[in-house]
Amino acid sequence: MKALHIAATGMSAQQMKVDVVSNNLANMSTTGYNARRADFADLHYQQLARPGTVSAADGTMLPTGVQVGLGVRPAAVSVVLAQGSLSATGGDLDVAIEGPGYLEVTMPSGVSGYTRDGSLKRSPDGQIVTADGYPVAPGITIPDDTRSLAINAAGEVYAYFENRVEPELLGQFTLTGFTNGKGLEAIGSNLFLETAASGAPLVGPPGTDGLGTLRQGYLEESSVDPVREVTELIKAQRGYELNAKVITAADQMLAATTQVR
Repeated sequence: MKALHIAATGMSAQQMKVDVVSNNLANMSTTGYNARRADFADLHYQQLARPGTVSAADGTMLPTGVQVGLGVRPAAVSVVLAQGSLSATGGDLDVAIEGPGYLEVTMPSGVSGYTRDGSLKRSPDGQIVTADGYPVAPGITIPDDTRSLAINAAGEVYAYFENRVEPELLGQFTLTGFTNGKGLEAIGSNLFLETAASGAPLVGPPGTDGLGTLRQGYLEESSVDPVREVTELIKAQRGYELNAKVITAADQMLAATTQVR
């Protein structure tokens, strides 16, 4: 009896879906977070009678055959790339990305990471860094006597000083795009790594080559839709219960078989 194994794969799949939904709901307030979606595919089939098999001497063929499926398997947990709404913060170093693209950061290992979390900070030596202290490319340092900062849509960072009328250009942020953004590897802390599936990074100034622009004083909120996630949670729970009922039914059938005298 294959029903026990088939239903078990169904319960495992629905459990994974619940895990993905719970992670989305847990990150409802995470800056720049994109919701994940669990995708599934059917397992291979046992071919009891292949379609097109000749079933008679006159050449009659089976029109459909007999193919018994063996369950379900996880196919992917993909990122739903969607723009989150912008929340006004008024912070000089808070920048939201409007459109595609990621800020590039340099991690302690020297490897480049990528993030849409624009809640930037100022390190003790004046360098612009992420909340974890990772420098943001291309490495902009704010002078100690800076009164205020201005960051335009093109990523240019200007510093204003007490006794000077004209601002000083400190540098320009760049954005990084990928041919397949869903192929990036998430490592936590709102960071992603390049993979063979994502393609090579395409670096450029904001607003060029299909990259988004920056908006100072705003942060991108999570793109999680709570109503949709709760709906998916209910569907997954009901699917789990139905597969559990199949296991119960298969167990009762096996019990009846063992009781035959």
